[in-house]
Amino acid sequence: MQMSTTGDRSVGQPDYSALANLGAPPSDDRQGFIDWQVRSLKAIGSPKYPLDETVATENAGHAWDRDHDPLGMLRQSVAVIKSGDRTEQLRSLRMPTLVIHGENDKMIGISGGRATAAAIPSAELATFEGMGHGLPKQLWPEFAIRIADLIHRVESSRWISAYDQFLSNINTERFEFSL
Repeated sequence: MQMSTTGDRSVGQPDYSALANLGAPPSDDRQGFIDWQVRSLKAIGSPKYPLDETVATENAGHAWDRDHDPLGMLRQSVAVIKSGDRTEQLRSLRMPTLVIHGENDKMIGISGGRATAAAIPSAELATFEGMGHGLPKQLWPEFAIRIADLIHRVESSRWISAYDQFLSNINTERFEFSL
């Protein structure tokens, strides 16, 4: 999970001042939308890791061209509010989980990431200083290492469990061992 919260209103609240000067995204102007999107990403992005404006501009253009839906962000906001507190549902998860969260996330405060990791049994929390609401390319190698480590631990424990099960199923009376 990345940049998440439980839905509990006491954690993970956004810093609305970060978006206060952006206004609404233009709904009928491709270039205006692209410019707004880049400004938005800069406002909520990572203070330690500068935004690649060329890539952000290209991605915003692709998003507009793929299917610009003026009501999409509104539906997303309503869905977040409507979903309510998911803490109890998160407690029922039984899967390996890595929560990645920026310590400088203005859209979902770090307390949301901490609460998410605390709610999921055995979840691991990885926070990154200077990371905002995004996944800066400079941190991709670290993300990959963390994810690979999680997969390795899970797969190793599965092999050990399978081996232990195999050994417990062997009827040692049927075998003669000699050195």
